[in-house]
Order: sequence, then C-alpha cells, then structure tokens
Amino acid sequence: MARLNYLELPVTDAGRAKAFYAAAFGWAFSDFGPDYAATMTGDTDIGLDAAPDRVAKPLPVIQVDDLEVALAAIEAADGRVTVPIFAFPGGRRFHFADPDGHELAVMQAG
Repeated sequence: MARLNYLELPVTDAGRAKAFYAAAFGWAFSDFGPDYAATMTGDTDIGLDAAPDRVAKPLPVIQVDDLEVALAAIEAADGRVTVPIFAFPGGRRFHFADPDGHELAVMQAG
C-alpha cells in the first residue's frame, strides 16, 4: 500500500521554523542534526530542511512497502528518477518527477 506520509519543507532557519510551527499549531519537533527537524506523530509528518543542499520546493513523500517495486512502476509509467535510492535515518528513499515535472519522494521504512 502506498500513502502520503510526509511533507518536507525547505526552510532557511530550522530553529525559527520549529518555533513558528510550535506556536501556530502546537507541533513538537525532533532534531536530526543542526539543519533538520521533524514531527514524529506516526501519521503524516512534517520535515523542516535547512541544509545547504535542501530541496527547492515542498517535497511530498509517499511511503511504500517495497522501494524497488515502486521505482520500477514509476519508471514504467514514464516518471523520471531525479535522485537515486539512498539511505537516511528511518529507511531508504528516492526522488522522482511526474510527467508534469512535480518532484516527489518515495520511501520505505527500515
């Protein structure tokens, strides 16, 4: 089963962004280094990415059970891989562009 489980937002200052979302919505964040923080609700979570190589636009992340099967299906449907499979804390993922050029990511927990 595939479901949207995460939205990664590019930010210029992770601390300022955490303070804003905490004040506006009461969200709590876990830090993953100085440039990244995320909610950890287990539902659809938000990541705040202030790393120098951060994505330029919000990045929806779809969770799947099998990353390689999802990659093959996306390529067969004319999706274009923009970032090959890589490991991150919490699993593995890749990025792709859909036929309209929207960048998304697909992740497998583990």
